[in-house]
Amino acid sequence: METLSSLCTSQALMSRPSSPAIFCTSGSVSFTGFSLKTQAFSKKKQTLSFVKASVAVEQQTQEAKVALIRIGTRGSPLALAQAHETRDKLMASHSDLAEEGAIQIVIIKTTGDKIQSQPLADIGGKGLFTKEIDEALINGDIDIAVHSMKDVPTYLPEKTILPCNLPREDVRDAFISLSAASLADLPAGSIIGTASLRRKSQILHRYPSLSVEENFRGNVQTRLRKLNEGVVKATLLALAGLKRLNMTENVTSILPLDDMLPAVAQGAIGIACRSNDDKMVNYLASLNHEETRLAVACERAFLETLDGSCRTPIAGYARKDENGDCIFKGLVASPDGTRVLETSRKGPYAFDDMIAMGKDAGKELLSQAGPGFFDR
Repeated sequence: METLSSLCTSQALMSRPSSPAIFCTSGSVSFTGFSLKTQAFSKKKQTLSFVKASVAVEQQTQEAKVALIRIGTRGSPLALAQAHETRDKLMASHSDLAEEGAIQIVIIKTTGDKIQSQPLADIGGKGLFTKEIDEALINGDIDIAVHSMKDVPTYLPEKTILPCNLPREDVRDAFISLSAASLADLPAGSIIGTASLRRKSQILHRYPSLSVEENFRGNVQTRLRKLNEGVVKATLLALAGLKRLNMTENVTSILPLDDMLPAVAQGAIGIACRSNDDKMVNYLASLNHEETRLAVACERAFLETLDGSCRTPIAGYARKDENGDCIFKGLVASPDGTRVLETSRKGPYAFDDMIAMGKDAGKELLSQAGPGFFDR
């Protein structure tokens, strides 16, 4: 069993580049997380075992061959897993990209990565996890950028487009605790750790006796370590990220969508490129999952209408029903959870119709909310 200090060292190797960007050639990356026993809950105190958060660190190499595609990404384990998923799909779809060194992964540190001591809402601004990657794309330092779509602002920088979404993962949130099976089982006064105002407001709306620690920042491994140390009694994490990291053994229970509506575009990966780069556009066209792209577009139209930011508790989810229609659910809440406004729409699963549904739902909730709603 690895000690906490050695775990932190392995994370530091990943997150502390010797230069602004780390360049990795093709290879493999694997993640194992923290083992949490959740099959049965008893009076005995449970412990969260630290299992090595291993990353097969790919050595920097000096190769004569110039990479055909340079993928820009953040350096967290989840971001790297998403970049490698993108790389593997490109290699499988295009024989010229399957050769050694054809695809290079470039790790870029963003503002959101650099500032860990404050809640996201307090840092302010948009694009906390994308700005530096977008700049590298515009400047030609990378060819494509891989993002978690929930981090992408509703506007895109000039000279860039986002033509590709990979197939969406499970959009639900996971509840993780050492002492309770669900939020409902937590004693009054228990502290939940989450940096998401969306999660905070929905938790407090249903369970006003609980407390929320907002400055619960860091990657998945960091947050699980804080949970193990007793900083909080429980936390919520996106199930999609845990699945991509092969860390679902840590999940205590999965929250139903009726209890916790997900963030706009949660579980979706987006890939951007320069608008004038036809070669990259063609490569990405082969990876795009149109059903996901349309759902994300609907949700982002809703978010844009509400002018959402990290200071605004907003949730939205679009899906295809058994008849092939689009079902959209949207929510806005006051930060303290005292008021939650919800709406839904149903219509054809087609781009223009879904954009219209998202915008219309946003306008309805904006009208209902009135001035000062988000200041509570």
